[in-house]
Amino acid sequence: MAVGILLVGGFGTRLMPLTKHTPKPMLTVAGLPVTEHQLAMARKAGITKVVLATSYLSELFTPYFGNGSRWGMELLYAVEDQPLGTGGAIANAAQLLSNNDASVVVFNGDVLSSHDLSEQIRQHESHGADLTLHLTSVEDARAYGCVPTDSDGRVTAFLEKMENPVTNTINAGCYVFNPKVIKAIPLKTVISLERETFPTLINNQSKVFGFLDNSYWLDIGTPNALLKGSRDLVTGLADSSALQMANVAHHDEQSLIMETATVDVSAIIDGGSCIGAGAVIGSGAHISGSIIDAGAVVEKSATVSDSFIEANATVRQNAHISASFVTNDEILTIPA
Repeated sequence: MAVGILLVGGFGTRLMPLTKHTPKPMLTVAGLPVTEHQLAMARKAGITKVVLATSYLSELFTPYFGNGSRWGMELLYAVEDQPLGTGGAIANAAQLLSNNDASVVVFNGDVLSSHDLSEQIRQHESHGADLTLHLTSVEDARAYGCVPTDSDGRVTAFLEKMENPVTNTINAGCYVFNPKVIKAIPLKTVISLERETFPTLINNQSKVFGFLDNSYWLDIGTPNALLKGSRDLVTGLADSSALQMANVAHHDEQSLIMETATVDVSAIIDGGSCIGAGAVIGSGAHISGSIIDAGAVVEKSATVSDSFIEANATVRQNAHISASFVTNDEILTIPA
């Protein structure tokens, strides 16, 4: 049975101002933290033991996720005193995994994906691979590192961003490792998977395969992308299986309302909006394409579109909020 490592230690710089008080993996999409959606993907593929590789605001994870028993999983926590890069974080987290023979699936905390992880693991093991990368196709690969493969699916290069990409196939941020590869990563050393580990494996003729799956995939590293990810989960474009174990009062293609939220019958909730637990939506309010976090209040006749209302914040009566991040202290424009 494969085990997992979830990389959730980043600072979330691209997600500012949303990450001002909250680490990016704990930001809410479709009523639940991003991390909870990723754990649901792991569980769906049969992975029940996962290490959360944390650093920034690490103390906020344990109160919510605990030991994982609520989800039928075993969760462990590896905290970096200093950032170690993607490779160093994996090596640090892997010390908590006692099963030395199991494939290790590494999830990037910036990604929402609906790809077939079970099949990725199966192909990895059937190939006897050292590493299998989830790959996806994009229209314009210039913003990404691209990953060409040969006719057998073996990765031939791991290339940095370039003006004229040799392929539109990119690294999608979910990896299946043979555990011996992780054991070879130096401990307590800053190591980049993308710049050091992957190119070295390829140059050494290791068995590195690509698993191409063009199912839903989204880098949620910016505020607008995070809002899009939430809308896509609500509307059904992305796999929302995490919601099967959540306390949901109402869910259709237009809206998701968590239990204990109070929504006036005259309010309009549409555009894939989600209303968090304990939130209150007043009469005549209109919420469109937005995330209303737990305990937030939108007073009567207020309009909120394409915005993130932080937990316990208040949108005043008759206010018009658009493309903004709202806290109790300030209203900040979300960058385009």
